[in-house]
Amino acid sequence: MKKTEVKEMKTIDASGMALGRVASTVAMSLMGKTKATFERNKYSGFPVKVINASKLRITAKKLDEIFHTRYSGMRGGLRVLKGTETAEKKGLKELIKLATFQMLPDNKLRRVMMKHLTIED
Repeated sequence: MKKTEVKEMKTIDASGMALGRVASTVAMSLMGKTKATFERNKYSGFPVKVINASKLRITAKKLDEIFHTRYSGMRGGLRVLKGTETAEKKGLKELIKLATFQMLPDNKLRRVMMKHLTIED
């Protein structure tokens, strides 16, 4: 018989929380650092679902201070975007996703961890 592993899903309510607090709790859960069976070289975390992303507590001043980059792959294709542009075009879900992505370790497991993140308004 094959052993099927049932993964529990962690749900985080983002209403009234700051962007960095949400992103850090999501990153810790995706890495598996909240479990006793944490292994640095394997994906040992569990799926995370963020709800109420549109009710995130973030000020207009903070949105102006946030910057992130987008690269098209072409020469001169590096764009620096403000948080206000991203929030208008793609919503606060994208800001949570980008902040979590930056908090995860920069290795081959980063994409695997990000696949287990779902964000809902």
